[in-house]
Amino acid sequence: MTPNWLMQRAYLTPNKIALSFADEKWTFAEMKEKSMELARKLKANGLNDGDRIALLGPSNVEMVFIIHSCMLVGLEIVMLNSRLTKKELEWQLNDCGVELVLVDDAFKEVVAGSSVRLLFFSALEDSDENDLHVEKTWDSDRTITIMYTSGTTGHPKGVRQTAGNHVSSALSSVLNLGLGEEDSWLCAMPLFHISGFSILVRSVLYGMEVRLYEKFDAVQVAEEIKNGSVTRISVVSLTLDKILRELEAQNAVAHHSFKSMLAGGGPVPIDYLERADRCQIPVLQTYGMTETSSQTATLSAPDALRKIGSAGKPLFFNQIKIDGAKTSGQNGEVHIRGPHVTPGYIGHVADRNPLVDGWLPTGDIGYLDEEGYLYIVDRRSDLIISGGENIYPAEIEGVLSGHPDILEVGVCGKEDPKWGSVPIAFVKTSGQVTAEELGHYCAKRLARYKVPTEFRFVENLPRNASNKLLRRKLREWIEAK
Repeated sequence: MTPNWLMQRAYLTPNKIALSFADEKWTFAEMKEKSMELARKLKANGLNDGDRIALLGPSNVEMVFIIHSCMLVGLEIVMLNSRLTKKELEWQLNDCGVELVLVDDAFKEVVAGSSVRLLFFSALEDSDENDLHVEKTWDSDRTITIMYTSGTTGHPKGVRQTAGNHVSSALSSVLNLGLGEEDSWLCAMPLFHISGFSILVRSVLYGMEVRLYEKFDAVQVAEEIKNGSVTRISVVSLTLDKILRELEAQNAVAHHSFKSMLAGGGPVPIDYLERADRCQIPVLQTYGMTETSSQTATLSAPDALRKIGSAGKPLFFNQIKIDGAKTSGQNGEVHIRGPHVTPGYIGHVADRNPLVDGWLPTGDIGYLDEEGYLYIVDRRSDLIISGGENIYPAEIEGVLSGHPDILEVGVCGKEDPKWGSVPIAFVKTSGQVTAEELGHYCAKRLARYKVPTEFRFVENLPRNASNKLLRRKLREWIEAK
């Protein structure tokens, strides 16, 4: 059993700041009051404890209140990605079996014609209110959220995340990071993604302020880090680089009260980590996925420089092994076990067990060093095998990211009649750099077989809602040419 998160937090620390956005602030008591009002309106629209609904909207304050109101009613929430196309959303809505779709008015067009009942945010706000009995406790195995994986191959899978999964993830994180009375977590990640939603969970469990951004703004985020108004932030490599560029342009460093950046979504280039150190920003690489309700491993602050490039050790309740590895340093598929791991899926894969002998195979390639620190090398599906040699795109991307004229880089494999596959690099640059120059740059830093055989200059790279590089799209670009 676990206490109803918002109800318990509003009881314990009603006057503490729960949420801030621009110049506005809300206490936990105020958040509960507004969320309860919306919960009674959801009840008036025929929704009851145990019903499954889908939620589609931006990452703004209204969305935060609606998320909490859904949990107060006891609904299972399918968190829809607001960047999906109409066709992609239709597929997920057909797969997830929801009673209703709760939709921000700005997304009317993408759900128009849906066979599922729609309730727009404006209509909810105008609704009557019905009496509501709020459960004070939840069973740990109760499904709170359902999030669809990004679907690197085939159709995406709807992943169940329980109250126990979320609580375990949040507790493991705080045991690693610690918690201060003044902590404020800047959230510029989408709330429909586990990286954003998990920040909301930590807020109510820790009694911690969330400093919300509807969209990532490097200038404003750098200012917050510099002036000390936030203590932590979650980033990916792309957003980390943009923040660093802003600080570097001002010759500025982080405020002494700033504690850490959690960097997920794949390995962070060493160059970025070294630049962050010069800006006095501890970057803690973290490793997790939708199926693990956020973090599985995170580097601790004291190890940030000693173990550059590592995602740290498994968090307190979690276990990690490298499938088939006989010694430390040997690459293999990362397998995970712990109370944060999903109990299963919904929809077309509802009968698929995510575990093999009690462990979750992740599809990621990594290794554990002699001290048990995890290093993620790449996605197994992104591995390039060239002439019998394994090439990891992230390694090449890490090298190219250190070039002063490269803003973004993505690498994938291209079929080759002689070698089987060869690496191709897609780059977004800030200067007049040539493919020949980039080839020479790589040749000084990589084995010959790892040097990209081709450099393609692009305006932008394909990314998902959390700015994670979509290498499958790069492969589609190659095939389309």
